[in-house]
Amino acid sequence: MKVVAIVEARLCSERLPGKVLLPIEGRPALECLLERLKRVKNVDEIVLATTKNPADTALASLGRRLNIESYRGSEDDVMGRVLEAAQEAEADVIVEITGDCILLSPELLEAAIDEYKQGDVDILTNTKQLSYPQGVDVQIFSVKLLEDAYEKTQDPAHREHVSLYFYENEHAYRIKHLQAPEEYRAPEYRFQLDYLEDYEFLRAVYRHLYPENPHFDLKEIFELLKDKPGLVTINKDMQEKPVRG
Repeated sequence: MKVVAIVEARLCSERLPGKVLLPIEGRPALECLLERLKRVKNVDEIVLATTKNPADTALASLGRRLNIESYRGSEDDVMGRVLEAAQEAEADVIVEITGDCILLSPELLEAAIDEYKQGDVDILTNTKQLSYPQGVDVQIFSVKLLEDAYEKTQDPAHREHVSLYFYENEHAYRIKHLQAPEEYRAPEYRFQLDYLEDYEFLRAVYRHLYPENPHFDLKEIFELLKDKPGLVTINKDMQEKPVRG
């Protein structure tokens, strides 16, 4: 069972253009994410799924520098791009990662992959019944499941949001919704990079934690926010854009 983390990233973001290359502690934000993802021991391969847009050559170059394979596909059909990247990597299982999840949790992802491998589940996720902070995302499913979904839908929203088809047809799947333990239960927190305010928050977290402990995870982040509660006010008013307008 080959587990491949597919990282969706492009530079032409509507809300914060070029966000994945914004600097955080001397490295691009996307590099911070990939650095964390490399710590997940049961991921067999990481693939950066970017687009054929010439602007995204910079992302493919970053992947090469970090010894991470890139796949360049459609800018609008993200589902197709992720599927093709997984097929090219000969993956069995996809761990879907969006490029704005700079504070993904290696510890949580590793435990979730182990749980998925035990079977009796089609999709393992924490994104539809929020209990963890936004951006500490887990989404795991098989390539075969995505191939089947891709054949069944032409809906532009499904093609833009890779897993949306599963959640809008949840009766057809065995979906397990991961719930955060009490110490990490904070669905109102934003740990993702969508707005300038998110960037300022993420920079602050990295500035406080990264120099002393590059391997910081949720425990250290929550300890920091308990010690400096003002940090969460930086981006508390930002709202997630609905997948359907």
